[in-house]
Amino acid sequence: MLRQQMRLFAQKEIAPGARERYRTLTEIPLEIRRKLGDLGLIGVNQPAEYGGQPGDYVSLGIAVEEIAKVDFLVGGYITMPTAAILAIREGPKEVQDEWLPGLIRGEKIVPPANTEPHCGSDAAAIKSTAVKDGNSYVLNGEKTAICQALNAHAAVVYAKTDPAAGFRGVTAFLVPLDLPGITRFPVNYIGWKSQGLGGFAMEDVRIPEKYRLGEEGKGFYLAMSQFDFLRVGIALTALGLAQASIDDAIAYAKQRTAFGRPIANFQAVSFKIAEGATLIEAGRMLCYRALSLKDQGLRHTKESSMAKWFCPKIATEVIHACLIIHGHYGYTTDYPLAERLRDVVGLEIGDGTADIMKTILVRELIGKEFVM
Repeated sequence: MLRQQMRLFAQKEIAPGARERYRTLTEIPLEIRRKLGDLGLIGVNQPAEYGGQPGDYVSLGIAVEEIAKVDFLVGGYITMPTAAILAIREGPKEVQDEWLPGLIRGEKIVPPANTEPHCGSDAAAIKSTAVKDGNSYVLNGEKTAICQALNAHAAVVYAKTDPAAGFRGVTAFLVPLDLPGITRFPVNYIGWKSQGLGGFAMEDVRIPEKYRLGEEGKGFYLAMSQFDFLRVGIALTALGLAQASIDDAIAYAKQRTAFGRPIANFQAVSFKIAEGATLIEAGRMLCYRALSLKDQGLRHTKESSMAKWFCPKIATEVIHACLIIHGHYGYTTDYPLAERLRDVVGLEIGDGTADIMKTILVRELIGKEFVM
């Protein structure tokens, strides 16, 4: 029932104008973000005083998948504020009061900011620093490949408070992006056109101590807990793109003819669709298994890592096969398949590549002593 409701919502509220937004905008419009907030898709299981509502992460995953079918950037957006909320909850109540209501209503954009020009998957190798100075911290460094960086109101920034301590020296901060010393810049990807991708440099940016999220030196663990959730969201976003492509391929194969019959009659076409549908269903089960464990308060690093490497990979394969089924039409801008293929490749990279996910799985399944 929930999936059907989300499908109807996506078709009515998100689908109209989706391709035009993709081509012309660098952000998700405020009115769409507010609709997500009104529907309770942001702030799941957060305090009612901030506008949060009871719910579960499996249901949130269903919403991500269904919305991603019509606009993958809006589907992917749902998980970003949820992760930001979980991080801000580690800060003092004063900061929660300031930021959580706007986030939950969809009015504030707060992405995670860990990646730097010289490091991505090696999250402990960041060079950004935060030096304590009285009741403030002074931040210096550069973050890049940040979703919505050009439009965000703040970011959850990870910086070294103790550069000599490795990952134990990483601390998390909520950094408003309108502060003196912050300079934003765009990053031009081949896809994700309305994602507002970019980065920002921090030069002697001073923030009050209250904006520290959690204890000093605990930021790495906070980032990793966010990844366990964000990676499943990315996986479901990829599956949404793949399922939309399968649906398009089925419709096209029924009406396109060759040698006097619909091309759906040929196993070379129909078997590709059958195989793709099977792979999507397998990926879907991985994702909802991980979210079910999260709902139970259980560790799900292994399951989220499986979902993250498997789903974008098979989604790329499925979308590619569907593009070929459409022939030269699929390679034109008249159909969304080329856009989907560019976008889903980005999902293979964001928040950890397949090889990084497999490294995590080796640690989880065999033991960290066998991780090179």
